Amino acid sequence: MILIWLLMKNFSHKFVELIPEHLKDDILYISIEHCIAIHKCICGCGKEVVTPISPHGWKLIFDGETVSLSPSIGNWNFECQSHYWIKNNQIVYAYKWDDKPKKKKSKKKRFFRFWKK
Repeated sequence: MILIWLLMKNFSHKFVELIPEHLKDDILYISIEHCIAIHKCICGCGKEVVTPISPHGWKLIFDGETVSLSPSIGNWNFECQSHYWIKNNQIVYAYKWDDKPKKKKSKKKRFFRFWKK
C-alpha cells in the first residue's frame, strides 16, 4: 500500500489545561495533563478529531517550536474519511484509502489457511 503526500498546510498548536468548548480551525489543542490532543478535521467538515496520547496510541513530539503526531490520523468513521499526518506544525495530506485499513491476519490463521490448500 503506497501513500503519497499531496499537499502541505500550516497548522498551529496550543497547550491548554482544559480543551475549549469551541475549537478554532487549524489549531491542535494539547492537554498534557489529560494526555489528549484535539482539533477540527482538516477537511472542513467541522467534526472534532480526538487523539489520545499514550504509549499504545498517538505519540506527541514537541521540539520547542513545532509539534508532530504519530501515527497518521485516519478519520475512517467520518463521511469525509480524511487521512493526514501532523508533522512539524504542517498538515501532510494523503490519498484516501480505498477502504478502511485491513487488520493483518495472525500467523496462526495464515498457517491454517496455507495448510488447507
